[in-house]
Amino acid sequence: MTSDLDLLDKLKSYLQQATGRPVQLVTRRTYQEITAMILAGQVDAAWVCGFPYVANKTQMQLVAVPVWHSRPVYQSYLISDAARTATDLEHLKGDIHAFSDPDSNSGYLVTAAELASKAISPEAFFSQTFYTYGHRNVVRAVGSGLAQSGSVDGYVYEVLRTMEPDLVAATRVVRASAWYGFPPVACLAATANSENTRLLTKALLGMQADPTGREVLAMLELDSFSAEPPSLFDTIGANMELVRKRA
Repeated sequence: MTSDLDLLDKLKSYLQQATGRPVQLVTRRTYQEITAMILAGQVDAAWVCGFPYVANKTQMQLVAVPVWHSRPVYQSYLISDAARTATDLEHLKGDIHAFSDPDSNSGYLVTAAELASKAISPEAFFSQTFYTYGHRNVVRAVGSGLAQSGSVDGYVYEVLRTMEPDLVAATRVVRASAWYGFPPVACLAATANSENTRLLTKALLGMQADPTGREVLAMLELDSFSAEPPSLFDTIGANMELVRKRA
């Protein structure tokens, strides 16, 4: 996505301008770390995956949801190297498979839930699995041959198709999943009515109306942010239940 540092600088600039307050942006390697920071009250809000949001929905509240291609939803992609002709998950049996994060919907849960519906675990279906802790890294792992297939965020894959075409060209989409609620910005439920949360919500929902905000959205290849109901993530909850029952 152009440059991560450029993006963070531009996002920080926009949020400080829109909220009228100093803003500190922090990044973490795993969703577990990010979720822990929200639950501990160490950050006002975070861009999280729908999986940890649903898993902690009694303690977390939605702030805003990204809109991509006019809808607040995205897909999980199963990918393989470009030379393979696989068209379904069954064709990937016995693979070395790359997941992005154990708390990722698109990078783990969607695939795990499909296997759970057939009463099998990822560990039994694939010859080996590992986590890359980044959707870009899943694409890299598959493209380089470190993994034979992978589970990846379809939005990230499509952005990479534009930004890093050579990387994506070494892979192909085996199959796209159903649509799921786009990874949201969420906060601790106990601070949902705070002034910081109110200002952040207003800033995110108004991003497309501001020149700097539109620059940030263009860098992210998003249309806008919108207010969405928790029910948008019900299908993620259903997949969580499938995997829980299998365990």
